Amino acid sequence: MTKEEKYLHLQQMNEEALKGGGQQRVQAQHDKGKLSARERVTLLLDEGSFEEIDKFVTHRSQDFGLSEQQFLGDGVITGYGTIEGRLVYVFSQDFTVFGGSLSEAHAEKIVKIMELAMKTGAPIIGLNDSGGARIQEGVVSLGGYADIFYRNTRASGVVPQISAIMGPCAGGAVYSPAITDFIFMVEKTSYMFVTGPNVVKTVTQEEVSAEDLGGASAHSTKSGVTHFSCSNELSCIQSVRKLLSYIPQNCEEDAPRMAYDAKDETRKMLDEIIPDNPNQPYDMRDVVKGIVDGGDFFEVHQNFAENIIVGFARIAGRSIGIVGNQPAALAGVLDINASVKGARFVRFCDAFNIPLLVLEDVPGFLPGTDQEWNAIITNGAKLLYAFSEATVPRVTVITRKAYGGAYDVMNSKHIGADMNYAWPSAEIAVMGAKGAAEIIFKREISGAEDPEAKLQEKVDEYTNRFANPYMAAKRGYIDEVIYPEETRIKLIKAFSMLAHKVDQLPRKKHGNIPL
Repeated sequence: MTKEEKYLHLQQMNEEALKGGGQQRVQAQHDKGKLSARERVTLLLDEGSFEEIDKFVTHRSQDFGLSEQQFLGDGVITGYGTIEGRLVYVFSQDFTVFGGSLSEAHAEKIVKIMELAMKTGAPIIGLNDSGGARIQEGVVSLGGYADIFYRNTRASGVVPQISAIMGPCAGGAVYSPAITDFIFMVEKTSYMFVTGPNVVKTVTQEEVSAEDLGGASAHSTKSGVTHFSCSNELSCIQSVRKLLSYIPQNCEEDAPRMAYDAKDETRKMLDEIIPDNPNQPYDMRDVVKGIVDGGDFFEVHQNFAENIIVGFARIAGRSIGIVGNQPAALAGVLDINASVKGARFVRFCDAFNIPLLVLEDVPGFLPGTDQEWNAIITNGAKLLYAFSEATVPRVTVITRKAYGGAYDVMNSKHIGADMNYAWPSAEIAVMGAKGAAEIIFKREISGAEDPEAKLQEKVDEYTNRFANPYMAAKRGYIDEVIYPEETRIKLIKAFSMLAHKVDQLPRKKHGNIPL
């Protein structure tokens, strides 16, 4: 072949690789409201930044007629590029080629970029749209999944791993996203489950649709498997880009710092948030908006365990992770789901050097047989463990209630918090005033001429003595009682002071979190 012929051959190969499964199958994707694998990569990455790897890889199977079906790339697009100028690695499964099914070669392509990501210290983004294992390859395909799971685990805490579920993700395939740090799903077009509706019906006689069993709504509200539920693929990809703006490239770096112009940081609106009635709910998101830059809060797990809120924001240009009890849902009580949700988020922030802000208004742990029998003890301990283990800067603001063991768990001074503030409305006590009075003064109340009046008298006495932040402040458990309006000022100074904090855990292989 002449040089010109070789160049023409390369051009033809490149053009063939770009076709995927062909225009007809791409159109079928569009008809379902889905983008093609390449369209997703184009939208995700900065314009012109994508560099494809293994474009010409094909499968090596000879069985069941596969030798006659060869597609360049073998159903997955892999490579690297930039998002807002920062390096990322990406794989995008192509449903138009063998239904995006995973073969030995397909898995090898994904593994290659995962290993490159760990070597160079950059995030991994997986755009999942696959029918599962390529059945014709048998155990070889299963081995490919295991190779990916192993790299997911090795990369955990080293580089951020993000999974966007753009179509089906079923069977063993679900365990790779499950190990990653964040999962995005698209409403109506993506689903995840270990066993599908047909198997469920056969085994349990339950009739359920794929959407109800494992769709974005189910996993964002019921199981908590997905962190983000997006209305369409464009929204999903934009949200992935936004998430990356809050997190660092790897465990050795800090999140990007945004430009910030100092000005009057007093926030008068914070003085009006806490109701006079201690049992009246309010939205902790209003506190967040009054504290963070521009009122911007990128909430994670928004629809799951709504009695606790977690997410990312910035204070004076610094990225921070926020964990807050939510009095507007179940009075902000800690339960199993809230504990697990909070613990998972705290551990991510700690792994990637993101300081933590805790906004506390917690009346305790949720009582009941359902909670006890489903291990609120073990699950509540996860949140306690996560905070205790975290070495990043940690700051707590108690806005109202901080009762019982939940006070300890929510980043108290006793478990290693660096700075703890309280508003004048804070109530730090073993339990609520009414419950405490009924126990402490039981005989006095029962023997009084007017038990109800005596109970109220003792409730007031207990409230005045204990249901305030000053007993804790006298002992140094609270560093300062502050006016709500000056909270942002205090936090800017505290996180600046803690910017170069150094803290190390005792030498060990790893701890044994109560799973």
